[in-house]
Parts: sequence; C-alpha cells; structure tokens
Amino acid sequence: MGRTEFVIEPGRQDIVTERVFDAPREAVFRAMTDPELIPRWWGPAAYTVRVDRAEIATGGSWRFLTSGEDGEFDFHGVYHEVTAPERIVQTFEYEGAPGHVCLETATLEDAGGSTRYRAVTVFQSVEDRDAMVADGMEEGSAEGLDRLADLAAELAERG
Repeated sequence: MGRTEFVIEPGRQDIVTERVFDAPREAVFRAMTDPELIPRWWGPAAYTVRVDRAEIATGGSWRFLTSGEDGEFDFHGVYHEVTAPERIVQTFEYEGAPGHVCLETATLEDAGGSTRYRAVTVFQSVEDRDAMVADGMEEGSAEGLDRLADLAAELAERG
C-alpha cells in the first residue's frame, strides 16, 4: 500500500497531500464521490460517518456527520468544480469552529493503472492551518486515505 505524504512548510497557509493508489483513477474517483461509499473511508475508522448531504457536482454542497466515543464532529462544504475522474475543488469547514473555511483542490492523475493523488488545501491563515495540524489532521487524513486505498482497490477488483 502507498504511503501518504504531507508537505507542511512553516509560515505557509497550505498543506499538500500526496499519495499513489494501486487502483485506476476511475475507481478512486468513484470511492471519493459515491455517497454510499464515502462512510467506508472518510476519516478515522473509530468514527461513524453519515452522509447528510452529498450533491457532488459543480455548485453542489456536502455535509458529513461524524460521531465517536468523544462526541460528534460535523463538516460541510461546497463543490466549486467536479470534473470526473480527474479533479475536485471544494471547501471544507468544521462546524465546531465556524468561519474557518479552507479550499481544497484534489487532482487524480493516471499513473499507468495506478492513480497519483495530490491535494492542495489552502487555509485562511497560517494560524488556521497550524491549528488543524495540531488537532491531528495528519494522522486522521492518513488513516482515511489508507481506507480509501483499500476501497478503491476493492472496486477495481470488482470491475
């Protein structure tokens, strides 16, 4: 399985996340955008995810409800661009800290049967970005992307 890499440079407002999935990008894109599949990979496995809204199209919106032993953590955003199977541009906001919105551009590049994933997430401030990192963003994102890798490989196997 590939490893998720994060580029978090001091003093910058962005995080770059990269990974190679051992599945074609159509399978990765489907796993990322099918509302029935999202709960199988979104976030850490210790949490239950319910898709409240998933209008996955340019101009659509989303809201995911995440709950675990330590409470409920809900997130929402807007899709600025959805171009299958290569690009998703969306906002991301944790409802527990309203007003701290980030913009993420995720690209999926065909790598000869595998998929090169690259997400650039831009925060409103360095402080917002650093707070997200301090809250365990790397660990949670890496675990979610591990689960996405497993799901995409399963979808590829099934055809």
